[in-house]
Amino acid sequence: GEKIDIIEYNEDTSLFAANALSPAKINRVVILDSAVKHLEVIVDDNQLSLAIGKKGQNVRLASKLIGWRIDIKSEEEKRQEVESQMEQLVPGGTPLKEVVGIGEKTAEKLIGRGITTVERLGEMTPEQLQEIPGVGPKMVEKIRLAVNNYYAQFEEGVPEAGAWPQAPAASARSTAARTKRQGGGAADAAEKAEAATAAPKPSETPASPEPLPADAESEKEEK
Repeated sequence: GEKIDIIEYNEDTSLFAANALSPAKINRVVILDSAVKHLEVIVDDNQLSLAIGKKGQNVRLASKLIGWRIDIKSEEEKRQEVESQMEQLVPGGTPLKEVVGIGEKTAEKLIGRGITTVERLGEMTPEQLQEIPGVGPKMVEKIRLAVNNYYAQFEEGVPEAGAWPQAPAASARSTAARTKRQGGGAADAAEKAEAATAAPKPSETPASPEPLPADAESEKEEK
């Protein structure tokens, strides 16, 4: 009176694993580590419970049958896993909470669709955003402004409030000219100061002795 399942053997481990998990429909089997006999099985969301079986009995029996450790995941679980791995590989991933202007409820809707970083959000088109339930044209425009403002704070040369922006080339030329004028004026001042120091002042110039008259000189010799 006991039910017996007949499993078709196959030398290909992936096919054998798919047969062992019957009657669940298997989408694909991935060998994770052949050395330790570890594989991963991906099924549709509606096939997950059938593949695992009551209290994990089906996957446990299949694992014993083929002699491999089996991990079963749904397509949705696998997608989220891949997205998480991709976010970790991408440098500088910024959480949505860092963006001013995106409310908590809006962030929850975005995260629910796998949009967890500012960089990912910036790649979305308005049409793609409007496909998210609860996101309309007005919210899309609000998100666009928030993302633009976030990136604007990192741009170089952003003038302060009330300041007029100046073209980089003109600014560089004016700075160079101003530096040259200042440098030239300083050099001229230094040369003038050095010349003034080297030249003796009129009051400091020693007076040459005036020649004595011939008679006075004779009288001096007689004495």
